Order: sequence, then C-alpha cells, then structure tokens
Amino acid sequence: MNELFSARLKKLREDMGLTQEELGAAVGLSSEYISLLEAGKRTPSIIALSRISRYFQKNVSYFLEVQTDPFEILMSDEKLSPAIKEVLNEFHSCCEKYLGLEKMTGRPANPGPLYTGSLSPENLAEEERRRIGLGNEPIRDIFRLCEINGCHLIRMALPEESKISGLLVFLEEKNAAFVLINSALPYDQQLVAAAHLYGHYLKDRNESPIIDNLDVLVDEYVTLYSPREQFAQAFASKFLIPPSKVRELIDRDIRTRRLSYADVLFLKRYFGVSTVAMLRTLRQMNYLSRSQFEAYFKFDHQKEEGAIFGEISPEGGERAAERGRLILPERFYLLKKEAELISEAVGDEPAEKDKNQKAADMGKDNKQEESGKA
Repeated sequence: MNELFSARLKKLREDMGLTQEELGAAVGLSSEYISLLEAGKRTPSIIALSRISRYFQKNVSYFLEVQTDPFEILMSDEKLSPAIKEVLNEFHSCCEKYLGLEKMTGRPANPGPLYTGSLSPENLAEEERRRIGLGNEPIRDIFRLCEINGCHLIRMALPEESKISGLLVFLEEKNAAFVLINSALPYDQQLVAAAHLYGHYLKDRNESPIIDNLDVLVDEYVTLYSPREQFAQAFASKFLIPPSKVRELIDRDIRTRRLSYADVLFLKRYFGVSTVAMLRTLRQMNYLSRSQFEAYFKFDHQKEEGAIFGEISPEGGERAAERGRLILPERFYLLKKEAELISEAVGDEPAEKDKNQKAADMGKDNKQEESGKA
C-alpha cells in the first residue's frame, strides 16, 4: 500500500504545483509527515487518508487500488461488437495523439473541478454556469465549452447497431478526460449527449469508463436507469436550458403562461436546442399542459419552424456535413500546428549549426591561406 499511496500522493501534489509545506497546511498535517508519506516510510492513518482524499477530490480507493486502464476495460467488454471496438481503437489513437501534442507543446488541459456532496442536478448546473461565467445565458457551442474546461471532446461515427450516444474515459495517471460523441446521431442529440457526458465529467469521472446508450437521453426512458444516469440527464437539461432564463424570457417578452407553438420555437431558437428538448423543459416547468405538450409534440417541427421564421435554425437543421465523420476539436489542430512549428525549429538547429561551422572553417582556411601568402 505504501508504495502505491506515496506515488499517487506525490504526483497529485506536484500536478497542483504544491510544496509539501503547502499541502500539509491545507490538510492539517505537518510537512515532515507529508514527506514521510511520499517516501513510503509511513502508512497514512485513517484520518490522514480521509483528509488527503477529500482535498484532492478523489475516492479513498484511488490511493489504495491499482487502477485499470479504462480502454482495457472497454476492449474486454464482450457485449461490444468488433466493429464498435474498431472505432474505440481509433478513438484511443486520437486520445494518444492529443496527449502527445499537449506534451510536446507543454500545454496540457487543466481539468475542471470534481464536484462532490449532495448538490441537486439543477444546483450543479447553476454552480458550473457561475464558475465559468455563463450566468443563465445560452450555451452557443457545447463542444467548445467542454474543450476549454478540460474535457477533451472527439466526435466519431459509431455503428448503428451500437445504440451508443457517447462515452467518457478518465486517464487518472495522466489526469486527462476524453469524451466520445457519436457523430452518426442527429445534431440535436449530439448536443444533449455532450451536456450529459459533461455532467458525468464533473461528477463521475473517477468511475470511468462510462458508456451511455441512446435511451439515457430521453426523459421517459432514463428513469429506468441508475441514479447516476438520471442525475446526468437532469443536469444536461438544466445546463442547456436554465430555468431562470426561461422564466425571465416568458415574463419579459412573451408575457403569458399560455404558450403558443410559435412561442416554443422562439425559445428553442434562443437556447439553441431541439424543439423536443424545449417542449420537455416547458412541460416540466408547467408552462405547457399535458394536452398542449402532446399536440405540439406531433407537429412537423422543421416544417413549422420554416413556415413561421422563414428558415430553420442550424441547431434544428440536419447539419448533414457534421454527421457520420471524425470531428476533432479546434484545439487539437491548434496544438498540431504549434507542434509542427516546434519540430521545424528543432530540425533547423542542426542545419544552422552546420552552416555556422562551415563558415567558421572557411574563415580558418582563408586566414591560413593569407598567412601562407604573407
């Protein structure tokens, strides 16, 4: 136990840029005791283990058990077909390339906080929005939002028979989280899948790997799944469509609780989500009666939106160009370009040295010649 605990304690401390004195002060232990723990010369007491795990937001088991690579767990799952595993292998390769670029450029992603405690999904959504400065404004690009908050997000097409909306892996030794979104899904489902998995990232990433199937994105079906999945889906709904903003818009702009279908589409376009997601939120908030919800749900949403607003919003459209293909984040390409420039600079150094050496040698030869002539 001592060897595993000491190695993980030291890595966590160094990753956070803390001295032994600073960590000791933060957890109420002496720096000498921290030093002995990291050297493997002392076994942590239950109190010390509890304080340290709570400070680093890790389960106690993280310090005591050998963690299995999440990709090994995925590849050993007999329920996954060879076609799915082939995509997962490609996903794994993309993750390794991404980590390699971060290492080469010296720009690793800083993971977001790991929320613990008894926050409700709505409170977690509000707290995370406050932390990243969103307030209750719409999320214009959930994929970019995940990336800039330390959650690497890659979109790849999974076989139709997989019924998988996405998955999360957290590489604890590298302190890196990766999300795979099934790009074969309609765009609006990709949005919800990204928000759902971002919820897992904030709360459950130590339980990696997490695979989500399509049913967990549907409120009527998610109740059949574990509390963890119900929490993540409730978080996704509140994160994408903050109730406080819905109430504000209805009170200020619509000014009636009896919403027309056009009102629903107005709100849907404002938040950049699907009509179905907006309908479900309004039903949950009691802005739509059951009969209204059922009637509106049956409408041809794209046709109605085009008829009312003259065009279909990008989020409501098919976005066919973004379906069924590999979509790497912009940050990946940014780091790739930076890595290429670094490689070029390093590659030019020997050539420059050779050039300087040749010039120096020529200078020596010329001096010798002039000396001989003299």
